Amino acid sequence: MAGEERDRFEIPKDMRSMAEASFDLARKSFGKFIAGAQAAADSLSARTATVGAGAKDVSAMAFSYAEKNVQASLDYAQALVHAKDLSEVMGLHREYVQAQMRAVAEQASEMGQIMSRTATDAAKAKK
Repeated sequence: MAGEERDRFEIPKDMRSMAEASFDLARKSFGKFIAGAQAAADSLSARTATVGAGAKDVSAMAFSYAEKNVQASLDYAQALVHAKDLSEVMGLHREYVQAQMRAVAEQASEMGQIMSRTATDAAKAKK
């Protein structure tokens, strides 16, 4: 019983509310940042004749991955705020790390495929 009490923790309601508001603000700010960065990248791509379709695919994919990874991190942090004990924190952490490892592997594979296709297309275009 003493071990359970020691492992149990509770975040005060005011602090939890403040954290929730911070997460909401972070999500909104990140959304605005991604939208602005995507608009800048689109503008640059439209003005640069040397940017090929493959480079645009890589850029779009990188933005998509960044957005997904930040959203996953925000979701994880938000879940931690609601954790009731150390066991739940450890479970959330394990799930987050496993999900991120899968995501990074998938993202690397997809990015590799795009880069390979782009290199192949570039080589064909030079012939």
